[in-house]
Amino acid sequence: MSNWNKIFKPIVVLMVICIIVTGALAATNSQTAPVIAEATRLAQEKTRKELLPEADSFTKVEGVDAENVGDIYTADNGVGTVITCYGKGYSSTITVMVAFNPDDTIKQIKVTDQGETQGVGTNVTVKTDFWTQFQGKPAQELALGTDIDRVTGATLSSRGVTNAVNAAIAAYNMIP
Repeated sequence: MSNWNKIFKPIVVLMVICIIVTGALAATNSQTAPVIAEATRLAQEKTRKELLPEADSFTKVEGVDAENVGDIYTADNGVGTVITCYGKGYSSTITVMVAFNPDDTIKQIKVTDQGETQGVGTNVTVKTDFWTQFQGKPAQELALGTDIDRVTGATLSSRGVTNAVNAAIAAYNMIP
């Protein structure tokens, strides 16, 4: 058997397969990326409306550079602000949307994305007594254990949500 059949032919065949698969993945991504982006935008818009139902529409705030903060939107009719922020939980990054009232208090929060341990860390999203603690708090840094009680067994997830809310508070206080 020649070196071509033993060594080079399998390498060439694998390279051709890799090129074909890479091209197929790239084509699939180019077709689905806009659809996924639009679905994400609509879900975020819906969540903003849930958090501030009195808002007629929202305008994105630009120029605020805060750590662990994604988007900042203010209601066009002045009923509040919604900030998307992030905090590190036990096993994932937790995404939280925080709504602020015009009187500089937290209206409510909602965890929109997380990958925490099912039945333990996910309790920060299903236990209403945890996330309702944030309602009415002033737009000042909150301390877990002092201002906010942690969920038993989910300390790191509780800290992640609290840190995300604190990032939103910092960004809120930077809005001109």
